[in-house]
Amino acid sequence: MKNNYETWTREFLESWKNLDWEKTLETLDKEVVYYENPIDEPCKNFEEVTALWNVVATNQKDIDYQFEVIAFDEKFCIINFQMTRTMTATNKKQQIDGVFQISLNSENKCTYFKQWRFTKEEA
Repeated sequence: MKNNYETWTREFLESWKNLDWEKTLETLDKEVVYYENPIDEPCKNFEEVTALWNVVATNQKDIDYQFEVIAFDEKFCIINFQMTRTMTATNKKQQIDGVFQISLNSENKCTYFKQWRFTKEEA
């Protein structure tokens, strides 16, 4: 089970690193409950999720990441991730430390995604 979560997370973050937002979307079930921000309502449909991701290839670059599965059971997995990226509009580098809470179906597609992240931008 842990291997499934690690495989999914690697695929998700690697596609993000490669700015391949369409591949990122392939890691998600079309009916995913997707929280971009934990205090907001989840996306209403997959089109809203797509709208969040289809700007990635143009608004960021130089992405690097690492992650660790912190806890998991048959329903949920908690993953801590760290990322660095450069925002293309400002050319400022960002450091991110965050947590994903995910659930996967039998096809290893994410059916539930919620993230908390803290971002620090270079001065």
